[in-house]
Amino acid sequence: MSSFIKAVQHAAVGIVYFFKQERNGKIQGFIGILAILMGAWLHITATEWILVILCIAVVIALEMINTAIEKTANFITSEFHPHIKNIKDIAAAAVLWAAICSTIIGAIIFLPKILSIIFI
Repeated sequence: MSSFIKAVQHAAVGIVYFFKQERNGKIQGFIGILAILMGAWLHITATEWILVILCIAVVIALEMINTAIEKTANFITSEFHPHIKNIKDIAAAAVLWAAICSTIIGAIIFLPKILSIIFI
């Protein structure tokens, strides 16, 4: 089997693990599915779909990286270390920042459509 196919298989195992075993993976996956369902319900444009899918992808990818960093740091030491705390905090901040920006983008896309349904 080629090394590329093996690499794809390993990545697929990581994706399945992330969504099945990690609490934040389940949360981010659920929120992503909700955003997709909202997009379908509100009949968003192709450009809006691109933005929504990009937001979902960025937040989930950063959450995966954050999880990998946390697991690596916890493997290195279970004792408190200020540098490891900073590393973990910055990785978590990247996810939070992407989630905040994605929420703003989602509000720009979804709120006018929801409000037009409510206030027809």
